[in-house]
Amino acid sequence: MIIIMLGAQGTGKGTVAGLLSENIRIPQISTGDIFRKNISDKTPLGIEADKYISKGNLVPDDITVPMVEDRLTWEDAKEGAILDGFPRTIQQAEKLDEMLSKKGKKVDLVVNLVTPRDEIIDRMLTRRVCTNQECKATYNIKLSPPKVEGICDKCGFALKQRADDSDPEAIKKRLEIYEEKTSPLVEYYKNKGVLRTEEISVSINRMGTDVAKSIVEDLKND
Repeated sequence: MIIIMLGAQGTGKGTVAGLLSENIRIPQISTGDIFRKNISDKTPLGIEADKYISKGNLVPDDITVPMVEDRLTWEDAKEGAILDGFPRTIQQAEKLDEMLSKKGKKVDLVVNLVTPRDEIIDRMLTRRVCTNQECKATYNIKLSPPKVEGICDKCGFALKQRADDSDPEAIKKRLEIYEEKTSPLVEYYKNKGVLRTEEISVSINRMGTDVAKSIVEDLKND
């Protein structure tokens, strides 16, 4: 099964993807993890990707797509994967369809998470992440704080606020870029009949754990 996570930053994609991964036993794959792995291993694609990332530029498709394609060949992804952060554009979606088609596979479900903008901004300002790259657990000091302030529950490493999570104006800019570049994917997958839109918001008392539980139950009943 191939599942894609859509949604702006701060909607809880990572949380939902992680819970789905635990319950249906397929890996959560993020482009960030793929980039870091390839750069760390100094693969040819990793070396090329680092030239862009180190300058703060987007990695072009002719590097990103082969990395994703390679990751989907790993043993842990034999039964499928949850893609978080890919595709980001219609062009990437079309290339993903092509690579899956060659293997006799397809995108089975696209989970589109939506959250009110003001709530997203507040979540990102209060988000903290584990500094241990092997853990990378995420917390929210309002909604889901760690047991000990500033310390990860899972591994004991220090938590930090990402630099790009500390400026409200920078967050708004990122949301604008998402709307421009990525939201057209919602229509693309809606037309394919695989889109499932879920609202995550404190205003309706529905959080990522609720959404993940609902999706898992529906998948098991299919």
